Amino acid sequence: MTSKLPFKRLLPTGILGLDDILMGGVRNGNAIVIEGMSGTGRSTMAVEFLFRGATQYDEAGYFITLNSSRLGILRDGAEFSWELKQLEDKQMLKIIEMEAKVLAEDIENNFLNLAEELKKFKVKRLSIDGISALKPHIEKFGTMTYAEALLKLFRLLQSLGITSIMTTDLVRSSPIGESGAGDEQFVADTIISMGNQARGKSVHRFIEIVKSRGQDFFAGRHSLQIMNGIGIKIYPRASVRIGDFNPEDFQPTSIVRVSVGNQTLDEMLGGGVYMGSVTLVTGISGTGKTVAAMQFLMEGARTGQKGLLISLDEHPQQIRRNAESLGIDLIGEENRGNIILAYDGPLELNLDAHLRTIKDLVEKHQVNRVVIDSLAVYELVHPQEAREFIFSLTTYLKKRLIASFFSYESPELLGVSQISKDIKASAIVDNIVLLSYVEISTLLRRAVTVPKSRGSKPAQRTKEYLIQQGGITILEDSSISNVPSVPQLPLSSYYSVLARSPTRTSPVIDETLVSGKDLPISNMPKPGAKRKKRKG
Repeated sequence: MTSKLPFKRLLPTGILGLDDILMGGVRNGNAIVIEGMSGTGRSTMAVEFLFRGATQYDEAGYFITLNSSRLGILRDGAEFSWELKQLEDKQMLKIIEMEAKVLAEDIENNFLNLAEELKKFKVKRLSIDGISALKPHIEKFGTMTYAEALLKLFRLLQSLGITSIMTTDLVRSSPIGESGAGDEQFVADTIISMGNQARGKSVHRFIEIVKSRGQDFFAGRHSLQIMNGIGIKIYPRASVRIGDFNPEDFQPTSIVRVSVGNQTLDEMLGGGVYMGSVTLVTGISGTGKTVAAMQFLMEGARTGQKGLLISLDEHPQQIRRNAESLGIDLIGEENRGNIILAYDGPLELNLDAHLRTIKDLVEKHQVNRVVIDSLAVYELVHPQEAREFIFSLTTYLKKRLIASFFSYESPELLGVSQISKDIKASAIVDNIVLLSYVEISTLLRRAVTVPKSRGSKPAQRTKEYLIQQGGITILEDSSISNVPSVPQLPLSSYYSVLARSPTRTSPVIDETLVSGKDLPISNMPKPGAKRKKRKG
């Protein structure tokens, strides 16, 4: 038989996200085996492959079910708004129930019936659901092995220019990059593994391309959802593999600096932040991280830059209320379309789907500034995946020259000994703004410092700030007021402000050290020394 295939052409499956991880689709004529346990979505994908082919690419499809009913397939398709019956009426789809024994006999008899049927219907896509049901019947005939029968079937389909999907049961669970199928894995061109994975009390669906001959693909496990009204939606795993980064690509950079919404903080950062830079704002709860983020977005709105706030902690209604209490017109900028608020709760957070949501919002609204509040949620919910996700996200934002603020919950109330220890975000970001509490006498005061500002010369000093109407106000030393009972000196009068116990400086010692004189000898006795008796 002469092959009808135009080789090297990729055939789009039409399934959301699947063509992304297949780098455009599968090779035309490939025999695809989908393996998985019951309930993982194998049959749904097999039907959708035909539905998308008929509705998007004008390719006739043929569905053979060896283990379910035709009416059940039509009913299930209706849940996804797939008008399968109408496609049958238009001769674009055919769904038939067939006993495994009948198909096995046709393979044994060199396809006396199937080949003619496929030619007559001008089939371009075919799905066989439950192909492993053939095995006992093939073995009963004894003229060929199950693997040989599959190879014979696949060669027929390839010669007719048909791209096929066969679903099979998973023989065993398998690690990433390996197939758990039986004989099918040795004769198939493409193997797709689908599964469920427990995450706490929830279940996470995943899909993996185990192999696909003659093409590149995005390896690893990707998230999958089965959605009413849509069907299957795949979210490529958070990575820099697809479209975001290539070491040989040109990485855009900008020399344009923008304000963060606070003039003094701009000065501490060396003149604002660059477009395309990532700023980490870290501190314990109550230090004003979200307030600083709101000022950052409000400044963008004032200068014609759209902003996006992704909240993983506070609900948008609470953020709006807090902004209003500080006199920040966040709601007004929302109504004008300058700021977009989005919330993704931590309990069912799927990082792959979450990244897709962020990208969709960025591209839909063409935003210039992004706030993530807060990175600590990623670390809490997905400790093993958080760092790769954050790296992927920052790479995407940098490539689009988006200025971004990431807040991070510090575990320390007083003092700072580490910044984002577990996810090591400090190595990924360009700028770090450290907000902290300082206990002086009986008062808790707030301090801000900029330990890192890539490409700039940050002010290497710590300043006090207040949270008041309008947001954060950073104080100059001369603006510190005194409390009658305890003199309140500016922070410059203390050593180790970021330590747990700042110490007062001594004007006498400082003046002596600056002048180069010897320090005065103390009249205090050394510990353990006997005090001399005073004469008289």
